[in-house]
Amino acid sequence: MAQGCNLCNRNCNVSRNNGKTGFCRETEIVRLARAALHYWEEPCISLSCGSGAVFFTGCSLGCIFCQNAPISSSQVGREVSVPALADIFLSLEQQGAANINLVTPTHFVPSIIRALDLARGKGLALPIVYNTGSYDSVETLRMLEGYVDVYLPDCKFASSSLSAALCHASDYYEKALSAIDEMLRQTGPFVFDPSTSDVPVPKYADLSFFSEHTAMKKGVIVRHLVLPGQVEDSCSILKDLYARYGDQIFISIMNQYTPMRDFSSDPSLDPKLAAALSRKLTTYEYEKVLSFAKKIGITNAFIQAGHTAKESFIPAFDYEGLPDQ
Repeated sequence: MAQGCNLCNRNCNVSRNNGKTGFCRETEIVRLARAALHYWEEPCISLSCGSGAVFFTGCSLGCIFCQNAPISSSQVGREVSVPALADIFLSLEQQGAANINLVTPTHFVPSIIRALDLARGKGLALPIVYNTGSYDSVETLRMLEGYVDVYLPDCKFASSSLSAALCHASDYYEKALSAIDEMLRQTGPFVFDPSTSDVPVPKYADLSFFSEHTAMKKGVIVRHLVLPGQVEDSCSILKDLYARYGDQIFISIMNQYTPMRDFSSDPSLDPKLAAALSRKLTTYEYEKVLSFAKKIGITNAFIQAGHTAKESFIPAFDYEGLPDQ
């Protein structure tokens, strides 16, 4: 990064190795908020033993509704050296994690690669999951080829005006699709590990009924969080994803949007959008999106049942699993 950081599509071009920061608000020194077993990912990621989730501080998107706002806005974070990060990966493996789940890792990719090399040299054998908002540059993703087994990208917004309002990135959709293209090029169509289950992988599976013992060995799961008042945008995304990738990927259609504050007094937002973001998603809205997905032929999908929009689903960013300073 001596020549300036362009790991994400913000292209800040700042020298983070000299202590400067760009949009992500982070220098090149890795900061983490938590590293622990996590049970609330898609079942083929969490399994019954939990995913080894490593939550990185900072974010290249900064969505105004982020449920992980304390870390995405860099309010919470503890510095961790590259050797210490490698030891964290190994500790999660020793705890029985199903995989190493790198959450919002884009701006620390070079350090993560060095840590993975160190950890693998010490015997790390777990699959690596790359959990991202999908604003990664294609060049950054190419650095990860051979390191990542499962990509877990978001596909948040199709509308450029919506992405401009919610994460100040009007080009989000085109950049996200280019990123997902590269992820799929690396992994190929998804593969489940037959040794982890005695039953076939069901299609269009409700999260609460999908086998907890069926692991994805490699592939891409694209997540889409349905936002209140944005059914049309969600349907547009699902249509495009299915037309572009067909049955090569899984799509996780989520209903867990949690309003973290009242947006109604935010002068930067359209009043109608602000009102929608201030409430939870309705069952009617979510069912409309699911019905559309079924209508166009999507079968490889995860869906959510029940009331998942609860703050209890948000982990405590309390530095669990990190070395003491």
